Amino acid sequence: MRGHLYGVGVGPGDPELLTLKAVRALAEADVVAYFAKAGNVSHARTIAAAHIAEGTAELPLLYPVTTEIHRHDAAYRMAIGAFYDASAAAVAEHLLAGRRVAVLSEGDPLFYGSYMHLHVRLAPRFPSTVIAGVTGMSGCWSQAGAPIAQGDDVLMVVPGTLDEEALTRRFREADACVVMKVGRNLPKIRRALAAAGRLEKALYVERGTMEGCALVPLATRAETRAPYFSIVLVPGWERAA
Repeated sequence: MRGHLYGVGVGPGDPELLTLKAVRALAEADVVAYFAKAGNVSHARTIAAAHIAEGTAELPLLYPVTTEIHRHDAAYRMAIGAFYDASAAAVAEHLLAGRRVAVLSEGDPLFYGSYMHLHVRLAPRFPSTVIAGVTGMSGCWSQAGAPIAQGDDVLMVVPGTLDEEALTRRFREADACVVMKVGRNLPKIRRALAAAGRLEKALYVERGTMEGCALVPLATRAETRAPYFSIVLVPGWERAA
């Protein structure tokens, strides 16, 4: 008898943003799995902590690399691919034993989430359910009180890892932008926004929905690298209809 795989979105940080469906899946899970960097506490596990039943088996999935090797390097692709294969195999053992496995994912499981790498490996073989989560970007623009898009506005989600020329082009094309993967890319993102004439409208949000959240106009923020939990918002909506 095969188990059931759940990809559980736990939201961007505030535990009160977990959905009722996510809470129920956690309460019913036999195993809770989560990704983390070796030596670090899982952020997703911290968000969901209050809803993991005592005695529930836990399966930490520890990344062998994060930013130590460039993501386009062949060594990185080999290491991370092998890691996802091994992680899927570890989860599959529990599924084959008939257990319900809830894999935690910050934000939404299928939006820049590691869960999707398990999903494509396991969903064809096992029953699976993906539980949508509040995304980091929606949590940030709600906390900022920044209307992002309306009417015919085009919203573009842009990874800050793109090269500067590509970033500048994207910022010019879209009415509204959300910039993910900021980190060490912040100085490059600032330059690209300035070149596109969008810097003055850009907002920098750090640790959105979490304790210690910081929200400032990007133009006033120092050009040093940003922490992991940071997003840049460029609102497109400017006035009421």
